[in-house]
Amino acid sequence: MTDASLPAREAMEVDVVIVGGGPAGLATGIRLMQQAKSHGTELNVVLIEKGSEVGAHILSGAVIDPIGINSLMPDWQRLGAPIETKVTDDRFFYLGPAGSLRLPNFAMPPLMSNHGNYIVSLGAVCKWLSEQAEAMGLQIFPGFAGAEVLYNPDGSVAGVATGDMGISKDGKAKSGFARGMEIRARYTIIAEGARGSLAKQLINRFELDKGRDPQKYGLGMKELWEVAPDKHQPGLVMHTMGWPLADRFGGGSFQYHFGKNLVSLGFVVHLNYDNPYLSPYDEFQRMKTHPDIRGIFDGGKRIAYGARAITEGGFQSVPELVFPGGALVGCSAGFVNVPRIKGSHNAILTGMMAAEACFAALQAGRSHDRLDAYTEAYKGSSVHMDLKRVRNIKPLWSRLGTRLGVGLGAVDMWLNTIIPGVGLGYTMKHGKADYQTLKPASWFKPIVYPKADGKLTFDKLTNVAFSGTNHEEDQPVHLKVADMALQVSSELDSFAGPSNRYCPAGVYEWVDNGAGGKRFQINAQNCVHCKTCDIKDPNQNINWTVPEGSGGPVYPGM
Repeated sequence: MTDASLPAREAMEVDVVIVGGGPAGLATGIRLMQQAKSHGTELNVVLIEKGSEVGAHILSGAVIDPIGINSLMPDWQRLGAPIETKVTDDRFFYLGPAGSLRLPNFAMPPLMSNHGNYIVSLGAVCKWLSEQAEAMGLQIFPGFAGAEVLYNPDGSVAGVATGDMGISKDGKAKSGFARGMEIRARYTIIAEGARGSLAKQLINRFELDKGRDPQKYGLGMKELWEVAPDKHQPGLVMHTMGWPLADRFGGGSFQYHFGKNLVSLGFVVHLNYDNPYLSPYDEFQRMKTHPDIRGIFDGGKRIAYGARAITEGGFQSVPELVFPGGALVGCSAGFVNVPRIKGSHNAILTGMMAAEACFAALQAGRSHDRLDAYTEAYKGSSVHMDLKRVRNIKPLWSRLGTRLGVGLGAVDMWLNTIIPGVGLGYTMKHGKADYQTLKPASWFKPIVYPKADGKLTFDKLTNVAFSGTNHEEDQPVHLKVADMALQVSSELDSFAGPSNRYCPAGVYEWVDNGAGGKRFQINAQNCVHCKTCDIKDPNQNINWTVPEGSGGPVYPGM
């Protein structure tokens, strides 16, 4: 269907529209409602969330620093927030192929301590936050994906449009077709998470990343396990580095014990790896076979799986936060503290800062201009210092490998304990974007991974079935390949088709075309919305866009 053949969208006018129902978006909405109440005024604020419900697309470890929730809702415990399991044991290991070395806690920089933190299901926390927000008057519309940015004649952002529903694969309207809705707002807050499709457009259009280092990413994969009671250690937090990844590849695992015999088991691979034969998913499965890991899961069962890109650029890569008519908050701007593997506290705090700047502008009668007060608040905030103190960890790790890079990074973090924000006294650069780091397949030998046993290790498609992923199959493919010939000549011929390996959900395949060659097959219904293809494709030839609203994974308890 062409734009000319489509009926006009309905439109609604609001004060603020928020795109994304994660910690940042919900914090923005809650803080706006709090301020409206304290000033005795009314605000019309709408939050749209592409998941079928708030929390459905939320995937995180998660060990949270409560500084965020303490600031947003100091009485969260009295209100019954699902934040219950305090960290009681913090362990760090370097894994070798057959053994491990525990890193003593006293040698770890204080920044790395999880004392006072909580192990949670971040999806459950977001669902609870949404209930609090709605009670305050925030209008939340789950199942509606932000598909398009709307602009005013002067170029400022006027709001967003949700995606059309009921279009077939061939682009024709089906029965039940409905156009998306225009949500026009005085200010638009983008809280989509890492590599959001609207944030990507806005960063490019307004050159928000000018003068910044390229954003860096990791791929985080997670399984939720119910383990035998005698294997469960409530409050245990365990992180590992090393095997099965080679020293030059960044990444590691996490294991968090919480709830009733639940263990969050995850693996993160930094997406600046160079070997196109590397499969992050298969490295995750192989990690579980380590003798110091596998015993925890004897007699247990995996009950959920998911994957998600993580922003890792940190301090050097945070783009300009505001544009005419709105702002970026949370992981849309990249506020994750990489060595701590934490970002939800900064997401909440930046959402609050943006909300306060937005409310002040609304009270002053402004609209569609720049919320520069948010940028200034960030520069003087704990979030800014949180990222500045660890700014050299990722570049050191990337350049020098795990053993030497992490070791020097620890020295830098210790120095930052003494002189916060100074450390080694300079800021290292990230260098290349992640899509530029792959080297030709001819430089490497294929990696043969062990076959999944179906008990401890699982093939991709089996695990995807545990992600709750579902899409309406008869809809346009939301993964757009700009130039299919380039995909064959470069992604396949030069790099041996890494999309089949970097995707943790079996979306991409190179299959025989019947004429002696290969064709690129996209199994879009498998997509768990991790965005790895959008990040790692060596030609930036794949563009991740939103499917029909409510499509994608459902992460209960994740």
